[in-house]
Amino acid sequence: MAITAKKVLWTLILIILLAGSGFCYFKFFWVFSDGTKTGELNSLTYTGYIFKTYEGEMILTGYGNKNSSGTVQSKNFKFSVADKEVAEQITQMTGLRITVHYKEYKGTLPWRGYEKSIVDSVTIEGPATHQEAAEPLFL
Repeated sequence: MAITAKKVLWTLILIILLAGSGFCYFKFFWVFSDGTKTGELNSLTYTGYIFKTYEGEMILTGYGNKNSSGTVQSKNFKFSVADKEVAEQITQMTGLRITVHYKEYKGTLPWRGYEKSIVDSVTIEGPATHQEAAEPLFL
């Protein structure tokens, strides 16, 4: 039985389609990381040219590092919100200390948001606390 050029061509096309589908799945739909973060909500905006999405930013605070003790550090967490109801809940919590549950993907899709981290739920932790770094005591 002879292998025809037509069979080889269709086999190559099938392999390319399967590889492309696998790549797209792992890049855009497979959840790379799933977790929570707690911090002070800084902003939430509704933005975009064609696909309007909710984009937010939280300030995560932490204490100390390897090089200096007693210092207060902060880190920003940028995220997108795909669900309008969750975005409305978050909008009412601006300036409060909240915990968000998010899923992180390896790639972004225009209708899902600009960021790789997509928030799917939020809980309130209470009012934001602005603790200043303790001043050293000199004797």
